Formats: sequence, structure tokens, C-alpha cells
Amino acid sequence: MAGTQKEKSVGKGKVYLVGAGPGDPGLFTLRGRELMEQAEVVIYDYLANEELLKLAPPQAEKIYVGKKGGDHTVPQKGINEILVEKGRDHRVVRLKGGDPFVFGRGGEEAQELVAHGIPFEVVPGVTAAVAVPAYAGIPLSHRDYTAGMAFVTGHEREDSEDSKIDWEKLATAVGTLVFFMGVKNLPEICRNLMNHGRSPQTPVAVIRWGTTPEQRTVVGALEDIAERVREAQLKPPAITVVGEVVRLRSELNWFEARPLYGRSIVITRAREQASDFKAVLADLGAHCIEFPTIEIAPPPSWEPLDSAIGRLSVYDWIIFTSVNGVRCFMERLGTAGMDVRDLKGIRVAAIGPATAEALQRHGLKPDLVPREYKAEAVLEGLSGEDLNGRRFLMPRAMVARDILPDTLRQRGAQVDVAPAYQTMLPSARSGEILERLRAGAIDCVTFTSSSTVSNFFGLFDREEILSLLRSVTIASIGPITSRTAEEHGLKIDIQPRDYTIKGLAEAIRDHYAGSGK
Repeated sequence: MAGTQKEKSVGKGKVYLVGAGPGDPGLFTLRGRELMEQAEVVIYDYLANEELLKLAPPQAEKIYVGKKGGDHTVPQKGINEILVEKGRDHRVVRLKGGDPFVFGRGGEEAQELVAHGIPFEVVPGVTAAVAVPAYAGIPLSHRDYTAGMAFVTGHEREDSEDSKIDWEKLATAVGTLVFFMGVKNLPEICRNLMNHGRSPQTPVAVIRWGTTPEQRTVVGALEDIAERVREAQLKPPAITVVGEVVRLRSELNWFEARPLYGRSIVITRAREQASDFKAVLADLGAHCIEFPTIEIAPPPSWEPLDSAIGRLSVYDWIIFTSVNGVRCFMERLGTAGMDVRDLKGIRVAAIGPATAEALQRHGLKPDLVPREYKAEAVLEGLSGEDLNGRRFLMPRAMVARDILPDTLRQRGAQVDVAPAYQTMLPSARSGEILERLRAGAIDCVTFTSSSTVSNFFGLFDREEILSLLRSVTIASIGPITSRTAEEHGLKIDIQPRDYTIKGLAEAIRDHYAGSGK
């Protein structure tokens, strides 16, 4: 701490010591989220999930200070100096893994802020001591096993010669012991516990990256857990649980028993649309890697769509082929000072339930939703109608298949195709995906449209990517997307019966449940 005399604060800043939780971003607190959304500076460490950084404003300064076992990107003294420097005049969120006051050195950082007269607030986080065992199916307390627990550091200060752990009292004082950061010292921890009265047969679990898709758990006993961990090549960060409650894991292991647990799945869908798909797959246990190969952008000109909106009353039908088409059409409708009431008397068709749901959110119930979620099915739905002279409007992607408008015209209809958006190739992280593919760290790549396929191949050398994908499961949302993928040389392993995001997620689940590999 920089002195004992409290200094006068010279700025208007404040520092929030915020617990990021154990790893699963879903365990982040509401107060933490609120502060992240208001942050001017975010100072984060190795154990804080980087997903949480997306909550901060784009203009917020983000400072990584490392802090993992044996490798401090910025030493604690340097972190303290950054906190003081930024905290004088800025709204600073110090994002710390777990809880800042549970082996997080939050107390030391708070003391430093007090010494410099900088106001601070502590926002507790879900501590790994409780959450990580819970995700491994291990309750820390249970009436049949223990009446007490203790949290202990497995990595004491390196500049201290005297241990603050009283092993003689600790070894048998409570039923459940939870050690933080103890992988390196695991043999010594086990030896001290056994030497001071704990049975060598006491169950032990070591859990790495708990609550995240990378969670791995090794179970043994005090007499052999160190060897089992060494054989499994388990590295930090990890939590070690000692006690009879570990026996309950065989019965209560819920997180690692999910159907897609341990599977790494690439999502190539546009980032603004990926969240629903990602949520479904993650709920099934998958590790989702977002790799958007599509970016939704406005068309080069709004004139064709605006012109069509200006003469809406001439149309008999509006056909929506995607959620993006609905969104962009409704936005331009509002720009023109109009709303859904101006669609009165016009019949509406939607390709796919997601598109139909998007319309319903605007108060429109589609007159036609074909059973198959593709353009040709709309033609089947209109097969009994006389289309001669009928006027159709199709707000859709600038580049799309023309089979539907062409066939409608052949049947005598007048069709106006108005670009509502265009799909573009984003600046994707192709290097990261290549690295993962070369390491065999990707199980499945998903494609949700022909554009995702074409753009995906536009980011890589064709021969290399085809070679790397031979051992990877390829999942396609439907026959049109599959056809495009096959034209690029891919073999489709998964295609759902229902050409929807939900159907694709279920088909992926069933594929791995059936393959057993």
C-alpha cells in the first residue's frame, strides 16, 4: 500500500471492485452489469470472462492486467498504480474473477484506493468456491456428510516464510475443504492433510475452468489425486474439493452430463442473429465459437423499397423471405411516417416460422406460411389462386434466388423485388478458426444460409479448408444451404427435418447422441 496517510482526492472518479463470478457469464450480477454498461475504464484479469467486456460501452478503455498462476502480465503494484491513476477522474470497473474479497486481493486494492482518497464500491460476485463444485455436481454441505466447510488458499504469498494455514487444526476440523489455486501445491496439500489426521481414502475432486464449457473434473482420494491430476495433465486454474460430499458427484453431475458437453461448435450466422442459436446450443452444453461470415448492411439505395412503400395500396401480396426483410421493411415503413395499419387489405406471406414470428411481433398474422420453409413452397400455397394481374412486393436481400419472382411472373403476376438489405463479408477472425481446426479443437461447423457457406469459403484457401474440414461434422439448416455447401466440396452430416434454428440445434443434439463419439 502506498503509505498510511490518507491523501486528498483530486478528481471526480470512482472505482468499483466488481466480482465477475466463476466463469459462466450467466452468473454475473445485475449490479455488475449495470456498472459495466456505465464504465469509462475496465481493468480486467485472466479469470474474468471476456464475454463480459461486451457489456461495456464501445468507447470504454479496456486494460488487461493478466494475473494467472506464475504469470502476472502486470504485477499487483502496477495494478494498484493503474487503479489510482484511472480512478482519480474516471468511472472505473475493476473486473475480478469470482468475488473480489475471496482470495481476489480486493482488500489490498481497496486499501490502496483509501490511501489515495479515491472513493470505491465493492460488488460481490458468485465465488468459485461455491459455484465450481456445484457445476461439478458436488454440494459443499449435506446433512448426511458434513456440518461445516472451509475455504483455503492453496497458493500462499511467496514472500512469506511462515504459513498462515494451521494444518493440524484444519485437517479434521470441518468436513469439506475447498482449496483455491492449489494445483501446483496439490501433493503438499494432500501430504499435510494426511499427516495431520485426514484419512488417505478421503474423496477429492479437482475441477479446472469450472462453470465454463472447458470444465474438466478429476476425482480420486487424498492418497492418489495428485498422481491422477498429473496423468490427466490438468493445469490451473482449478478448485480442489476435499471431503465425503465428493461422493455425490456420481449422482448429481448435471453440467457435464448435458448432450453437447465438450463439443466445440462454430456458428457462422450473422452476429446480430447468432444469439438465439448460441443460447440453444450452449444450453445443451456446447462450447459455441462465434465466427460470423455475414454482416447485414443497408442496400446501396433505399429508393426501390421506399418507392414501393409509397404505393403500398397497389399490392395484393407482400412476401417476406427472412427476419431481416421484416425488420428492414418495418423500419422504412416507419421512416415514411406509416405503420402496419397501412397494410390493411394486403395479404402477407412468410417463409418459415421465424419470419412469421417477426411479423406477429408487429401485430401482423401471415395469411400464408408454407409447410416447407423455402420459396418453392410459397408457389404450392398459391397453386389454387388465379395470379394473373396480381401485384406482389418482395422486400428481401439484394442478392437472392430468383425462382419465386420468376415463377410468379410466368403465372401472370406482376412482381416488384425491392432490396431491403444486403449481406456482406465481415472482417472475420479466420486465423483463430484455422488454428483451432489445425489443432483438432472444433467438432462441428454450422451453416444457416447459402451466404454463410459462400462467405466462409471466401475467407480461406479452398484446398486447405476442405482438408481441415474432412474430420469435422458439417451441419446445414436445409436443402438449399446443403446444395451450396456440396457445390463447394463439403459433405453434409446433419440436416434437420424442420429448416429452422431450433430444428438444426435439435438435429445436432440427436446426431451426437446417436453417434456416441
